[in-house]
Amino acid sequence: MRYPDAPRLDLVEDLHGHAVADPYRWLEDAEDPRTVAWSEAQDALAAEVLAGLPLRAEFAARMQELVHAGAVGLPVWRGARAFSTRRDPGQEHAVLRVTEADGTVRVLVDPMALDPAGTTTLDAWSPSIEGDRLAYQLSVGGDEESQLYVLDVASGELLDGPVDRCRYSPVAWLPGGEELFYVRRLAPELVPADEQQFHRRVWRHRVGGDPADDVLVHGEGSDPASYFGVHTSRDGRWLVVSRSVGTAPRDDVWLADLSAGGALREFQVGVDAQTSAWVARDGRLWLLSDRDAPRWRLAVADPAEPATWAPAAWRDVVPEQRDGVLSDVTLVDGPDGGLQVLAVHAVDATDRLSVWAADGSGRTGAVPAPGAGSVSGVVSRPEGGSEAWVGYTDYATPPSVLRWDAGTPGALEDWERAAVAGAVPELTVVETHATSADGTPVHLFVLSGTGTPDAPRPTVLYGYGGFNVSLTPAYSAQALSWVAAGGVWAVANLRGGSEHGEDWHRAGMRERKQNVFDDFVAAGEHLVAGGWTTHAQLGVFGGSNGGLLVGATLTQRPDLAAAVVCSAPLLDMVRYELFGLGRTWNDEYGTADDATELGWLLGYSPYHAVREGAAYPAVLFTTFESDTRVHPLHGRKLAAALQHATTAAAPVVLRREVSVGHGARAVSRTVGLAADQLAFLARHTGLDPSENSEGGLR
Repeated sequence: MRYPDAPRLDLVEDLHGHAVADPYRWLEDAEDPRTVAWSEAQDALAAEVLAGLPLRAEFAARMQELVHAGAVGLPVWRGARAFSTRRDPGQEHAVLRVTEADGTVRVLVDPMALDPAGTTTLDAWSPSIEGDRLAYQLSVGGDEESQLYVLDVASGELLDGPVDRCRYSPVAWLPGGEELFYVRRLAPELVPADEQQFHRRVWRHRVGGDPADDVLVHGEGSDPASYFGVHTSRDGRWLVVSRSVGTAPRDDVWLADLSAGGALREFQVGVDAQTSAWVARDGRLWLLSDRDAPRWRLAVADPAEPATWAPAAWRDVVPEQRDGVLSDVTLVDGPDGGLQVLAVHAVDATDRLSVWAADGSGRTGAVPAPGAGSVSGVVSRPEGGSEAWVGYTDYATPPSVLRWDAGTPGALEDWERAAVAGAVPELTVVETHATSADGTPVHLFVLSGTGTPDAPRPTVLYGYGGFNVSLTPAYSAQALSWVAAGGVWAVANLRGGSEHGEDWHRAGMRERKQNVFDDFVAAGEHLVAGGWTTHAQLGVFGGSNGGLLVGATLTQRPDLAAAVVCSAPLLDMVRYELFGLGRTWNDEYGTADDATELGWLLGYSPYHAVREGAAYPAVLFTTFESDTRVHPLHGRKLAAALQHATTAAAPVVLRREVSVGHGARAVSRTVGLAADQLAFLARHTGLDPSENSEGGLR
């Protein structure tokens, strides 16, 4: 192919004794006239290549049906009111609703009503303890900057906002709804220009008051990359503040008795562990923690007795399990009046529910799930009751809500199901294990219409492998569309995720990051050896940290797959900390400022691993110009490097979007992007829907 001209700089830096070349440094600057011209030429090339993909229209039509599945969020109960989100087929964004005691449902926040262009997203929301006020956060154009508002639930009247600089801000209300705790960044003029995305603090805010008058609660002197959590007890007595630096798998926790002056006292500081703490309605301090328990445990202490705060004094309610990773809990009233815990454990990336006595006497039963799926969370009424609500999804079921009652324990029942605009294709899920380079078993979900490798088929292998993210079963319009066309879709549970607890995460981070890439390669080879596919029919797909995954895979093993989709990727691991939120990830990857850690990064950095004269597979980069997490420069630089180096005829294409960021987006934008990605994979793996028994996209 004739690629746009991209001048190569003779730029080589000495970094801790390493000679590090960076020929496309100029592509980091989006305003550089060379970058502007090059990007426009890439746009033209992408438009030409993507428009010529044979199955683009068919995938768009199928995605239009399947992505317009609904989605229902868990209810948050405040007295007789239930707050929840719902998106119905045909809606671009979910709306936030309140259901009154008489069953009346009202929409409180509709992003499309606020912005018909669909670029406004609802980032977070939190009703007050009494349920008469609602704090919510909006961002525009994909920037995820989150402006905070407060409205009166009964009238819809706006009481406060916008309060800016609230990105990633939790909200914790005090009784009465007049005050709340939240997290806000310092004003830009108070911090260095390159640190304006950082420097968060915990504040106490009076609704309707000037944010300049907020009371500083915590955070002064903290690492600039700190993130904070806040939680209050229902009676307003206890405040819990937590802090983590970047995405480090450890946090500090402080506890304050607001009835006795409100001074924060150290609960867990400087410890290499994660602990989520809250004071529940029974007055005890509940602790969901991986401290001395990599697969997590649930314990209790007395918030008023610091002597019980030492880990040796914690009393386990749900001890660490050998074969399951504890991810969520909620409290319910049992049939005998005693308090019970409904717990969620993941076993080989499939969630299971069980019931435990809150006094620590042990497990009392299991709750049958509707299938091999994922539980997004469990909630109950904060004031008590025997009911619990369970968020559920699997590969064929969009996010829905089920109900369980401890008073009549048995199977889960439907509470609110999400609809699907089109017919969900026939789907069989097979679980299997690959063996990684060091002998570690790697779990895979393999989705197909047949359930058996009756003949090698075009296959997409998807993975992530980082930041403690677990790839449990979830509804995916892309996967279903691919299977409907006769292909196979596989999901690999790689090290770096949380599928087997914190040890599994740490086995795929920092100096052990190569394990993640080895796991992914092993998964691909396993699919080939098992007869599911061939190397010429295999495509790999990943986004964000998963974009780094497939970027490393294509540069280390260009022969593994015929096609690669690399979305919103992280690819220049020497300079990643200088852009977006990169500096918050150095605990996951390491830092180029340290000689040893730079060696780790250079060992796999995709941009630095490109070899001239190598035959690379077909690659589609998809980047988003408003991405404030992973800067689009990563996709630009590796696209230019591969276009220069490859000897193969397979195309290297950069598809970019504007006014879209890393996270939430309108449904129509999702359809267009996914259709291009699937059609590109189909073109280069040989997927032909006409070979289906039904003669087309099923």
